[in-house]
Amino acid sequence: MKARWPFAALLLLPALTMPAQYEAPAVQTSAPGDVGADPAGTLRLDDVVKQALEKNPEAQSELHGIAALKLRVPQARALPDPTVSVGWAGNLAPFSLQSGDPSSSRAITVGEQFPYPGKLKLQGEIASKDADAAQAGYEAVERRVAAGVKSTFYDYSYFDQAIRTTQQDKDLLEKLSKIAEARYRVGKAMQSDVLRSQVEISLLLEKLTQLEQQRGTAQARLNAYLQRPPESPLPPAEAVVSQSIRYSLDQLYALAASNDTAVELNQRMVERGQLSVALAERAYRPDIGVGYMFQQRNAQMDMNGLTVSVSIPIFYKTKQREGVAEASEDLLSAENMRDNRLNEVRFELKQQYLAAKASERLMSLYTTGIVPQTSLALESSMSAYQVGNLDFSSMLANFTTLLSYETEYYRQVADHETAIAQMESLTGVSIAGAPIASSPADSAQPAQEEK
Repeated sequence: MKARWPFAALLLLPALTMPAQYEAPAVQTSAPGDVGADPAGTLRLDDVVKQALEKNPEAQSELHGIAALKLRVPQARALPDPTVSVGWAGNLAPFSLQSGDPSSSRAITVGEQFPYPGKLKLQGEIASKDADAAQAGYEAVERRVAAGVKSTFYDYSYFDQAIRTTQQDKDLLEKLSKIAEARYRVGKAMQSDVLRSQVEISLLLEKLTQLEQQRGTAQARLNAYLQRPPESPLPPAEAVVSQSIRYSLDQLYALAASNDTAVELNQRMVERGQLSVALAERAYRPDIGVGYMFQQRNAQMDMNGLTVSVSIPIFYKTKQREGVAEASEDLLSAENMRDNRLNEVRFELKQQYLAAKASERLMSLYTTGIVPQTSLALESSMSAYQVGNLDFSSMLANFTTLLSYETEYYRQVADHETAIAQMESLTGVSIAGAPIASSPADSAQPAQEEK
């Protein structure tokens, strides 16, 4: 009898071929800390955006998702795992030969399946398109976070400016109230003037309370983007300089068609669908299997064998043909989604473009017309009231008008920059140009000096 063949050693093959445990690549993150401020102690927009992107967990999740999909590409291109099988005939004891029986044998067979040429390549390209689509998704998260941070920052800056302006105007109104009290004591004004001024001061205190609450909400939102506790203090925001749009609407449409992340993602899905249709059509082609067998027999010569197998797609009507139809429907769906996104992005651009242009016109109107004129009217009415040539209500009306337009200017600045931030997230480029307007404080200098 021939020596006992160590078939049990085959059980060790999985352990011998098992690779070391995969270690996920570390995603670089910044250490937690305070938001950077310039030497003047103001909050910088660029620092806030940078830290928000570094710490955003959704962006980090997308990065790991991209890494996972890239690791899927070589798997999709790899051949199926080979198969190893063992068997024996004769005794019930594993791998033993039956003495005296020449037909008793034991054998080992190794087989490999080879897909039809081109299938593995297509599978790898499909997996690669999935990774490309995930990359576009990551860029979409980055742009969405950046736009959200900018919008919140502009609101935060607006509330800073509105609180500062309202506080200055409250101080001025308190001075006017003292003037009304002095005139009332000498019989040159009515008590209603004093009471009206006190009511207006109370209304400004109410407005300040609302502005501070809204500023606190914007601060908490910024802290959320920065992965900090909502109550964490933030320094005042740097002054926002409003800039003009240096592209026409048609140019913005073209930029968005080329750079919008949703359009890009849908385009990658269209390309993936085209590859899926090609792979489904290749499913009609047979796969080839090759096997080698070594057989050991009792009292006879060992034998070698070779087998070749071919898959036959006889169920093509319910399998391969339906697979091609399914892939074709997925492709049409992806194409429609891409076209729909192009329509949506044009609408969003048009909407934000009109909002930005309206804000530009209003800012120009406030700085060159309304605020300077209202400031001069207030200055004149204050002088007229002090000498008794104007009633208190008319002077107060000029005061409230000036306050309203001063704060509205800063609101338009925030809205304008928010619209630009949204357009930049759609186009993927910086669209801001030269500054377009100065602060109304410069235009209202005479009234400011009275304060």
